[in-house]
Amino acid sequence: MLKLAYITTKSHINMLLFEILKESLNSDVSDIILTAWSKPCFKINGDIVYRDNYEIYNNSSLIKDIWSIMNDKQKLSFKENKELDFSIELKWFSRFRANVFYTNNWIWIVFRPIKSELPDFKELGLPNKLLDLTNIKHWLILVTWSVWSWKSTTLTSLIDSINKNKSRHIITIEDPIEFIFKADKSLIEQREVWVNTLSFDNWLKYALRQASDVIMLWEMRDVETFRLALRAAETGNLVLATLHTSGAARTISRIIDMFPAEDKENIRWQLSDSLIWVIWQDLIKTKDWKGRVLASELLVNNTSISNMIRKGIVHQIGSSIETGAWDWMYTMESCLLNLKDKWLI
Repeated sequence: MLKLAYITTKSHINMLLFEILKESLNSDVSDIILTAWSKPCFKINGDIVYRDNYEIYNNSSLIKDIWSIMNDKQKLSFKENKELDFSIELKWFSRFRANVFYTNNWIWIVFRPIKSELPDFKELGLPNKLLDLTNIKHWLILVTWSVWSWKSTTLTSLIDSINKNKSRHIITIEDPIEFIFKADKSLIEQREVWVNTLSFDNWLKYALRQASDVIMLWEMRDVETFRLALRAAETGNLVLATLHTSGAARTISRIIDMFPAEDKENIRWQLSDSLIWVIWQDLIKTKDWKGRVLASELLVNNTSISNMIRKGIVHQIGSSIETGAWDWMYTMESCLLNLKDKWLI
């Protein structure tokens, strides 16, 4: 599908849609959901909240509003594919990621606000020690997640920290571009699938020839992407990527299981040498139900875990995480208990 960033201003967007998106920036809204014959919905702390202060869209008026924020190429792609990811910018207000699609002949669109300023990595509730590990080249960092778990916030906060503190050439591939980085001490290139490159694989293959130091890969989607990411890590890049799994230890199994039998041994050796850490994270409602807090599990690829990966005994990794406090490791269960002891959840 075609995914293009498109910049719009108040003069290019219907007033109702403009006001809905603008209001979402004044509260803790993670998503805005619009469909025909329904009040606009905000998703706040994981719950759907109907906004009764707005009129109900009919299908034709919603299509008209959606058409107002899409360019001709996006409209053509949506007509052909019946769904589309793209991003927009309300000038002087904020950027939004959008996904438009059909269900039962009605059109839907989901917006996700993109914060103009990222929180400092140290404010996320993750170990500060992780920032030290970004000093090392030729390693692979994986951020795994469930749906809407601050994955993009963690990843972009790491890039932001590198940008502000180190002189690196950073290249990102995104689908679509969300947070816009401003070069500080580092040089940053941001590329979008179908806009600046044809695919993740195509981009990553050529990125290895562009004198990069840090590569941010938005999502590891297939075998070829994994091969190229491991190659990038082996050839001097710090590679940060995301993967949709539940559990730091299960991430290792998921990666190895993706490959055919004849490749598994080689991949285990590559992974054991290149991986630095895996963080699995999720958002949990706070005790007062007024917000959410980040919970996580951390795997650090120490000598013991590296040997387990190499020998194919990854089922033992979970036990090593439980006893790996010396190497900053911890389980999701221990993190949740810690949050409970602090009366946060």
